[in-house]
Amino acid sequence: MTITRIGNFEVHRVSEYEGPFIEPHVFFPDYDPAVLKANPDMAGPRLVDPATGKLVFSFHSFVVKTGRHTILIDSCIGNDKPRPTRPQFHQIKSPFLADLAAVGVKPEEVDFVMCTHLHWDHVGWNTRLTNGQWVPTFPNARYIMARREFEHWQAFQKRGEESPHARAFEDSVLPVVASGQSVLVNDDYAFEDGLWFEPAPGHTPGNVVIHARSGENRAVFLGDVIHHQFQLMQPAWSTLACTDRELSKKTRTRLIEEYAESGMRLLPGHFPAPTAGKIVRKGDAFRYAFE
Repeated sequence: MTITRIGNFEVHRVSEYEGPFIEPHVFFPDYDPAVLKANPDMAGPRLVDPATGKLVFSFHSFVVKTGRHTILIDSCIGNDKPRPTRPQFHQIKSPFLADLAAVGVKPEEVDFVMCTHLHWDHVGWNTRLTNGQWVPTFPNARYIMARREFEHWQAFQKRGEESPHARAFEDSVLPVVASGQSVLVNDDYAFEDGLWFEPAPGHTPGNVVIHARSGENRAVFLGDVIHHQFQLMQPAWSTLACTDRELSKKTRTRLIEEYAESGMRLLPGHFPAPTAGKIVRKGDAFRYAFE
């Protein structure tokens, strides 16, 4: 597996699924096929599956080894999770823990799980099914979540609305609260190892990106601010999964422009391998340059 280095930090990407996921006109409510026709370089097999026409997604976690701690950023989909409205991922059986072991990490060796947000595909491995109960997968970890994000999904779940996010809150978030392992923090939380949250609301109310710095080297774990490279071609395209599409557009546009200007190294939450790269300008739009 490819290792990304941020100074002295060692970053491993552990993917649970990579392949076709959803049609662009379904995922982006404002999708305009004319925009893609005007940008034919964006229709390659890395971005769009030629057989199905679906967007190519990766669902992955990042393991960050700082030298002091082992940190998991987001925890993918999870095995055995009931997701009937997401049949592709309903009660899946993936080798995620074996793949985690392949990068030298056992569940008991994870010190912190840091959540960019609490959607079903980012918290699944927070827990696993043991003797019919959802228990924390990482028994010695502290689970770091933005308080604003937690309170939003807590209220959503209490309203009884049917959603994979409400189900995920019940089976992948509340058990780590019950175990006493959750830590609710402000949106600008800073961690002693050189990682910190920056608020990036819109996709969800408490959505954050996670900055990492080691020495003079920096990178940003983007979570779902940008799901797919089509949003570099058209930053205004928010997704059907965004809680506030207008705010999501503003946050995404601001960060795309900022990161293109600074040349910041990025690790997005759904870009396929090798994932790490930078945003570059191309005319009036942007493109992604993989490392």
